[in-house]
Amino acid sequence: MTHRRAVLLMLVVTLLWSMAGVVSRHLEAARSFEVTFWRSAFNALALLAALAWMRGPAALWGQLRQAPRAVWVSGLCWATMFTAFMLALTLTSVANVLVTMALGPLLTALFARLFLQHRLPARTWAAIGLASAGIAWMFGHEMQGGTGAWAGMGIAFAVPLAAASNWTLLQHSHRVGGQGGGGGDMLVAVLLGALISAALTLPLAWPLQAGAHDLTLLAGLGLFQLALPCLLVVRLTRVLAAPEIALLGLLEVLFGVLWTWLGAGEAPSSATLAGGAMVLAALVGNELLGLRAPEKKQRQV
Repeated sequence: MTHRRAVLLMLVVTLLWSMAGVVSRHLEAARSFEVTFWRSAFNALALLAALAWMRGPAALWGQLRQAPRAVWVSGLCWATMFTAFMLALTLTSVANVLVTMALGPLLTALFARLFLQHRLPARTWAAIGLASAGIAWMFGHEMQGGTGAWAGMGIAFAVPLAAASNWTLLQHSHRVGGQGGGGGDMLVAVLLGALISAALTLPLAWPLQAGAHDLTLLAGLGLFQLALPCLLVVRLTRVLAAPEIALLGLLEVLFGVLWTWLGAGEAPSSATLAGGAMVLAALVGNELLGLRAPEKKQRQV
């Protein structure tokens, strides 16, 4: 796969990820935990079918039975991300959820510094400060409008928190695997996360209310918004550098806000736009400077 094709496919991934908000606004009867259950359940079914076709049912079952502890912990992180995201969408605007989730790259950098002893450059600390100010601005204004908005943003914060934990765990697992300790299977972890999310939310979603219209939309989310992009992004990590993936992944925020604005009439508030601009400026600036840093170092050598 060429670099240009990988970049184009990563754009497709962000487009698919950004569909959840606008689709959820067109549901008729499914609400809260039921939305999460059906999306995770359809995601699990799609991944089961895809992985069984790629590896064979017997091999997949063996990987599930022999999955190491790191894969199960990663699965719990995925389950948290799947569950918290859809719950947050039922409590606050899509823009608030997506901008809060955009903190993922910076939280990952912090966790890598704390748990993997990765040194952070000054640009990252500056970006953390600016992004934190943007989130504080959003929280401050949303709290004036009622408890639902900031409660939804608080739940949404679990998504980048779980994502940062997951990425840190995967980096540690790769390090251990490279030393002969055995790594985990990323796709199996995603499958486990979908199964855990569906199992945990089913009792809370009962009795189920979704009709044919809602099930069609939720099946589309499970297949096209979760399963397919997860398969793609794992493949793309072999071609694209981590800063490139993080930078391109930020487009989910812009696409998601745009789709709900155009497709559901959900215009972002001025506070969300201002706070989101601060967060995106911090993240994009941090990633762009990170991409240029190796070039400067090479010129100096």
